[in-house]
Amino acid sequence: MISLIGLNNKQFYLNAEHIEKMEEVPETLITLTNGKKYIVLETPKEVIDRIIEYKRKIFTLGL
Repeated sequence: MISLIGLNNKQFYLNAEHIEKMEEVPETLITLTNGKKYIVLETPKEVIDRIIEYKRKIFTLGL
């Protein structure tokens, strides 16, 4: 799960494994594999950086 800020300035957690695509419109619009959409204040690059950090934590836990 990654932490994001919605348009209402409230933090929420999103399962990064379910992200299908992101668009910048100018906010970041995230579409999940089930079709649900979220608009967040982070840029696409910030979301990608958080996904990379999340994946790093998962894959290095066993080391």
